[in-house]
Amino acid sequence: MCPLDKKLLELFNATKNGSITLAEFIHYVKEHEKSLRLNFSKFDKNKDGKIDQYEIIRAFQELRIEIDDTEAVKLLKRMDKDGSLEISFEEWRDFLLYCPFTDLHDLIKYWRHSACIDIGEDMNVPDDFTQAEIITGMWWRHLVSGGVAGAVSRTFTAPLDRLKVYLQVYGNQHSNITACFKSMLNEGGKLGMWRGNGINVLKIAPESAFKFMAYEQAKRFIQGSRTNDLTIFEKFMAGSLAGGFSQSLIYPLEVLKTQLAIRKSNQYKGIFDCIQKMYYHEGMRSFYRGYVPNLIGILPYAGIDLAVYETLKNKYITSHNDSEKPGVPLLLACGTISSTCGQVCSYPLALVRTRLQAPRPDTRTMMSVFREIWIKEGMAGLYRGITPNFLKVVPAVSISYVVYERCREALGVSML
Repeated sequence: MCPLDKKLLELFNATKNGSITLAEFIHYVKEHEKSLRLNFSKFDKNKDGKIDQYEIIRAFQELRIEIDDTEAVKLLKRMDKDGSLEISFEEWRDFLLYCPFTDLHDLIKYWRHSACIDIGEDMNVPDDFTQAEIITGMWWRHLVSGGVAGAVSRTFTAPLDRLKVYLQVYGNQHSNITACFKSMLNEGGKLGMWRGNGINVLKIAPESAFKFMAYEQAKRFIQGSRTNDLTIFEKFMAGSLAGGFSQSLIYPLEVLKTQLAIRKSNQYKGIFDCIQKMYYHEGMRSFYRGYVPNLIGILPYAGIDLAVYETLKNKYITSHNDSEKPGVPLLLACGTISSTCGQVCSYPLALVRTRLQAPRPDTRTMMSVFREIWIKEGMAGLYRGITPNFLKVVPAVSISYVVYERCREALGVSML
């Protein structure tokens, strides 16, 4: 149960017996409606029973919260059911009825949205922040919270991630996951299961920063002088461009992660030794092995991830008549499902990328690796390692969510 649900249950359940009676529910609704009417009157400056965008801006300014016309219209549309561009008390009440807060600042926080959870995948869609979050600097707190959560979850699930990489590269040499796991354990011991995790954690910060900056620029370029929101397709294009840009800049770290994850004991003394030996043997080209399939894989991943996420979220909103705002756990579930769908469709490209990243004496191409896998291993060969990849999703999401909640509370991030 999320914090909002617990607070709501406490408000409903006056007798504290863990269940809610009809009388308790009716009492809550009546009392909460009185509070909502009082707060509504604080927004309704001209006392005409309606709230327009200018009254929203003025009320926010009185609360010392910066907001522009565009964001005011967005907030208005979230409550405006009849398309009148004004909020009636009924629309205000229906939207906020199950918000367990009475303070005006907390009600405004409930108006907000979003969650950025890192489950260990690199091609995820960038986080979409409001203009107010960007102006107030709240965006970097979201990114820091997500980065810390990602680092912790990646560290906890590192053995499964290394098993995935090992199967992608050497899967045809082992009959099953158990045999592969035993081979890794015998060769490197328990600590060896975390090989490559340091660089995997290290690349979170630069990738998130590059992706965020590129995404904001791409959205501005696509939107131009328009004031309306971007469509799903436009967000997909912006996300793909941002993903391609950030991946191009941090891609050498991706190659290093693979090299370190599949290395034998005493092969490298550390990260810098690995860099020196790679550069000595092949030059700069060694740091961009598999770059083409990685770049191609961003398009299906970002497109499917975003499309499935938006579809699931909008279906929920439609089924609840726009009066119930999706909570963080629900958004997280939508994100997990959409990310999984994106992984399934782009996985063959990710596998080919990893095999090209592995140290090889030959100079194979993307198509030659595809043909080799297809001929020797068939369709199943293109999905080697996907099982441990799925196994790590639930613990990664759970750990990320808990750490993210604690971190954003410590940084004062409003996330309702």
